[in-house]
Amino acid sequence: MTPIGPFGDPPTVIGMVHLPPLPGSPGFEGDRDAIRTRALEDAVTLEAGGVDGVILENFGDSPFYPEDVPKHVVADMAALATAVRSAVDVPVGINVLRNDAAAALSVAGAADADVVRVNVHVGAAATDQGVLEGRAHETVRLRERIAPDVAILADVHVKHATPVGEADIERTALETAERGRADGVVVSGSGTGSETALADVERVSNALADLETPVFAGSGVTAETVGDVLAAGADGAIVGTALKEGAETTNPVSLEAVREVVDAATNR
Repeated sequence: MTPIGPFGDPPTVIGMVHLPPLPGSPGFEGDRDAIRTRALEDAVTLEAGGVDGVILENFGDSPFYPEDVPKHVVADMAALATAVRSAVDVPVGINVLRNDAAAALSVAGAADADVVRVNVHVGAAATDQGVLEGRAHETVRLRERIAPDVAILADVHVKHATPVGEADIERTALETAERGRADGVVVSGSGTGSETALADVERVSNALADLETPVFAGSGVTAETVGDVLAAGADGAIVGTALKEGAETTNPVSLEAVREVVDAATNR
């Protein structure tokens, strides 16, 4: 298996910090302190459970801006990421939904984070936000200017989307890693919490074997399935729903659930 940038040697489990609705979003409840407290509690619990890293994501901000979030979203995420960065010793990642890689890099640079996740890095995808186009040419150049040490994890056939065009998943993975210069790729299921197909993991892992580009499963991984995902060729998994109380995506992180997934990945 391939070492995964800031996360070290595999197998790697990265836990999600799903932020509640931020100011300006329809579901915002008027309390920035509560959002900060929840983010810190989730991040600290993830670290206590043994994850190798955490990713902050503005999960509660639906309906999402397609590619350019307002400045206040960047400001709030930078403040939250800085607080989380100070509270945990594991690597920290940033994902700004739906596909604002420039904002994610800006937050990562300001907060001294380690990685960004980009949902559509190359090619194009039809989504509920419309057609999103990859901007690898801009993202990679911006990274060199403002956050050169930040790794880029890029999705291949991202969830909640349909690829535009005829490219199969192997070709998309190769173009993401080679021409898009992503440091790692993410393979996921059809939606949040949906199981990542083992066949897709295997196909992408095989396609990238010569490049030694790490592959993550990006959705639906549980304590029961993480061993199969790793056996199919994944170097790690990004886990959200399965680590929450009652396996509900918007619930707080459960320490017991985190330990179950981490133990299953480590002792498979």
